[in-house]
Amino acid sequence: MSDRLLRINERMRRVLGEAIGDLSDPRIGFVTVTGVTIARDFRNAKVFVSVLGDDSSKDGTLAALRSAHGLLQRAIARDAKLHHTPQLEFVYDDTTDSAMRLEEILKHGEAEPGAPL
Repeated sequence: MSDRLLRINERMRRVLGEAIGDLSDPRIGFVTVTGVTIARDFRNAKVFVSVLGDDSSKDGTLAALRSAHGLLQRAIARDAKLHHTPQLEFVYDDTTDSAMRLEEILKHGEAEPGAPL
């Protein structure tokens, strides 16, 4: 990935983190933008988010972010000097969940047969 794409990804991550913090939707829980990956043509971007809470709060937060994508895209458009504002796709980042499961396995012994890590 080029340095320019890396800089744009990081800038979008910061801008989206701030813009999400300004949203007043009650469905949005404690959310962290963990990363952004923009396509080479700048038309699409995957926004990886981590949400603290149970599955219903994760689902509610993702639904709220998807419904607020227009506001969030405008925040990107105001900040970035791109020809096209990318279409945002919000994806749950389960890295933290996987790390916690792995830590639990290491702490208490082997995993149950057939259980995902």
